[in-house]
Amino acid sequence: MLNKKTVRDVQVGGKRVLVRCDFNVPLSKEDPSKITSDKRIVESLKTINYLINAGARVVLCSHLGKTGQNKSLAPVAKRLSELLDKKVELLTDILSDETKEFVMAMQDGDVCLLENTRKYEEEEANDEEFSKKLASLGEIFVNDAFGSAHRAHASTEGVTHYLPAVSGFLIEKEIEALDGGINNPQRPLVAIVGGSKVSSKIAVLTNLLDKVDTLLIGGAMMFTFVKAQGGETGNSLVEEDKIEIAKEIIAKAEEKNVKLILPVDTIAAEEMNENSNAIICKPDEIPEGFMGLDIGPKTVELFEKEIELAGTVVWNGPVGVFEISKFANGTNAIARAMAESEAITIIGGGDSAAAVEKAGLEKEMSHVSTGGGASLELMEGKKLPGIEALQDKE
Repeated sequence: MLNKKTVRDVQVGGKRVLVRCDFNVPLSKEDPSKITSDKRIVESLKTINYLINAGARVVLCSHLGKTGQNKSLAPVAKRLSELLDKKVELLTDILSDETKEFVMAMQDGDVCLLENTRKYEEEEANDEEFSKKLASLGEIFVNDAFGSAHRAHASTEGVTHYLPAVSGFLIEKEIEALDGGINNPQRPLVAIVGGSKVSSKIAVLTNLLDKVDTLLIGGAMMFTFVKAQGGETGNSLVEEDKIEIAKEIIAKAEEKNVKLILPVDTIAAEEMNENSNAIICKPDEIPEGFMGLDIGPKTVELFEKEIELAGTVVWNGPVGVFEISKFANGTNAIARAMAESEAITIIGGGDSAAAVEKAGLEKEMSHVSTGGGASLELMEGKKLPGIEALQDKE
């Protein structure tokens, strides 16, 4: 773990504790008052219950959706009340005197929730006055929103200038898994990197080449690598302006003695839909009019073998268009192989987490990250402002 203080390192009894959670939950399109997955709320309970049991006065805050959407956290307050078996009051205006008075009158063990921080433009601007107002509601700040830790917003970084700031248990767990899994892994360390574009994964690939023993590449991004080696990719997605970078990554892997494995076959189709005519072919021999949309059966076997030999497996990005069942086999096979593996298995959030959840294998993994963007930046070797701003241990 990065050497940051956690909620265990401060006295919270009788104190107002401002807690930044990640309650950016999916809501039903048909009924926006219904939460379709409460996973993020459940993940925050360990920290919240610890504070309640320690006699803190708990003031929760979070964003929901994008700025300008003005979504309400009312469904979250309702679900939290059920999960905690106690009333969680939603305070609808962070800046009002009524909110300040309510918070000042709280008793030990009470919990309230501030309305969506992104209802205020000052949040994303990391506005000083807004940060001060928010900080005035607490005496200690606990950041437990890993999914927002890569953003320097008022509720993640701004408030740390005015309050002693420590991490909650979720951030602690995320850092231990992701940072430990990449920088202090059980070897061999195997990384699987997928997704559609090389451009969004350049920094991850470059950073991982200094850490991993084996690098497996899947997803549409593989075709930029195939093109870099002179292959015929048909209508597959290729980033022409990233071909040179793909060549550099291949050369660097060789130089670093990293085993870089590209797919040996692909499922290609004429269109990206369930009814499209699909064939299995080599990734560098895709016929005109066809596009590669998943890794093929021989590649699945190849990847499975590497996963089986691994001490640690880190996965970021699906290896095919897993949202369409015809092209989900490769992604599902990787999820199953990781679930059956004796290795430490780490899923780096975002689409990979969604794929594992869809396959019903989430509980079989050592760690599934709650933060897509944050986990990606951590894997890139970047410092996350929401974590950097927390107090260091002595």
